[in-house]
Amino acid sequence: MDDKLLEEQCRDHLSGFHGWDQGEHSEDWMLFATNIGPYLSIDETASSKGELYTILTNKEAKGKKGALVAMVKRTNSNKVRWVLEKIPLRKRSKVREVTLDMAASMERIIRFSFPKASMVTDRFHVQKMAYDAVQEMRIQYRWEAIEQESKEMELSKELRQKYIPDVLENGDTLKQLLARSQYLLFKPRTRWTPSQVHLAEILFRYYPLLEQAYDLSLQLGRIFHTTKDKGIAFTKLAG
Repeated sequence: MDDKLLEEQCRDHLSGFHGWDQGEHSEDWMLFATNIGPYLSIDETASSKGELYTILTNKEAKGKKGALVAMVKRTNSNKVRWVLEKIPLRKRSKVREVTLDMAASMERIIRFSFPKASMVTDRFHVQKMAYDAVQEMRIQYRWEAIEQESKEMELSKELRQKYIPDVLENGDTLKQLLARSQYLLFKPRTRWTPSQVHLAEILFRYYPLLEQAYDLSLQLGRIFHTTKDKGIAFTKLAG
């Protein structure tokens, strides 16, 4: 059978698409109020065409049938709230907790749409911030190394001398070392390859503060993995 014909048959006769109550506005927003539960999660995601959508899901469904509560094109908080307010307030008031990222727009949506819900920052975004901070430190050091190398090249030019960069024991310059260290800083030490172990030894010898930041980011991940009690987690963070 022709693939286009098969697609048309599925859409027009098998799927029930034409009788779907979301059909008129499905490209802009969808709402499944019966899927709401006490524990929700809200996030944004991009479609294959690059369009951003705000997605609200029921965590208890664990991504299976009945998980989707709402999907709204783009991330405008007023528009998302307008869609969610189609759910009766008595139902929205039963929501106890919503997991979200740290975007201010998401907080506004939850504060107004689910007035009795606690907001919990998604651990993925917290950990990502820690990893990003480590990478920002590495990038800053690399820019400093590039700037220093440029100054040395300029000085050599003024003195009419051939510029010979300082080379580390593994054959890298500092800027090369910092560029090649990007991926090992995302992984725990136990998952480093032998070459990454050697690279890290040199890197941390020159940049001990970067090692401290790396260790702190891993410690945060371990706390998330091993601790469920908030009080204990705060104690470990303080330590």
